[in-house]
Amino acid sequence: METAAETTATAPAEPPTPAALTVLTTTDAEDKARDLASGAVRARLAACAQITGPVTSVYRWEGAIETAQEWQILLKTSAARYDALEAWLTEAHDYDTPEIIATPVVRGSAAYLEWVARETAG
Repeated sequence: METAAETTATAPAEPPTPAALTVLTTTDAEDKARDLASGAVRARLAACAQITGPVTSVYRWEGAIETAQEWQILLKTSAARYDALEAWLTEAHDYDTPEIIATPVVRGSAAYLEWVARETAG
């Protein structure tokens, strides 16, 4: 026989809002990547940025399959600063539709995450 506690359905717990995010964008030249990275850090929209490249991107654009060399920029920011970072990247970027993808940082060293929060406090 089931007890009331066993038959009561509970809603799944909402995941906690992440304190930090990694944000990925790409551009077609190393100097542009450096400008986007340093501009975001200078504006305190990101605590740091890492540039990787060149990488080869294959994608569909306006009905055709394209292949291009790009540089990836991985920005570390606080969740509170994401909207401002996205708006800044959209404005500063020369792509019509820039890749801007945010991934939550689920876990990380407390000292590093505190540093990210401090550096992006505005």
